[in-house]
Amino acid sequence: MLLKNPFKTKSSKPLVLDGAMGSYLQQKGILTDNVLWTTNINHNNPDLILKTHLEYINAGADIITTNTFRTNPASLSKAGIDTAAEYVKEAVHLAKQASMGSKVLTAGSNAPTEDCYQKERTLSNNELKENHKYHLDLLIDSGVDFVLNETQSHFDELKIICDHCDKNEIPYIVSLYVLDNFKILSGESLDNILSFLRDHGVIAISFNCISPNLFLNIIGSIQLPERWGYYLNCGSGLITDKIISCGIQPDEYLKFVEKSLEYKPVFIGSCCGSSPAHTKKIREYLDGQIYS
Repeated sequence: MLLKNPFKTKSSKPLVLDGAMGSYLQQKGILTDNVLWTTNINHNNPDLILKTHLEYINAGADIITTNTFRTNPASLSKAGIDTAAEYVKEAVHLAKQASMGSKVLTAGSNAPTEDCYQKERTLSNNELKENHKYHLDLLIDSGVDFVLNETQSHFDELKIICDHCDKNEIPYIVSLYVLDNFKILSGESLDNILSFLRDHGVIAISFNCISPNLFLNIIGSIQLPERWGYYLNCGSGLITDKIISCGIQPDEYLKFVEKSLEYKPVFIGSCCGSSPAHTKKIREYLDGQIYS
């Protein structure tokens, strides 16, 4: 495992996180599963996953994300599968294979236990605990450099994730999905959630899958964490659409990247609807900047 915190000071050049996996594969004509999203592609078409990781690396990503958004036990169980370890290992292996011989970091994706945009949880607190603990341990044991707990928007799950990662010295990011009223889905204010996270061992706090306009409202209105990052929704239509197309082209996305730099993020990526073209545009722009 690498150093506990791979992110440098806010005066350093931000690292570039990769972009979307599932919606990018949709753009290529690949069908996604309603329950498992792109999980099955890891073993049905591993070369495609490997190629996608390599596309992002070649576009300039410093960090690639494992295709484990729906390899958590709760999702697999819903699909009638009880071999989470096998599914996580194959996904991490593909990411590590792609980054072999480079300095590219591997972030293990750990999503909400149930659907990301589902306000009410149907599972018990104990089921939520067992799901996250097992999936977090599997990701670390399989060799990721840190865990990216993404699109998180429920306080009970945040508490479970932070408690387990802190107790087991797991390097981790928490990436938040925030509503227009600056609250997460479970009702807590963003200020309260950030205050909670500052008291835990997160290596960075992030925002993902929110609109660029909401993002600008957030960063202009709150006290940002010391180490923070983002990857924004680039899709067209509703966030709950089963088929996600690109609604924000790379040149347009770059305008938001430019505005964000005065707030000194430690990493920048792109989310649903994006592609390696977005990553390349971010990389080229950041490489042209001067950092103290």
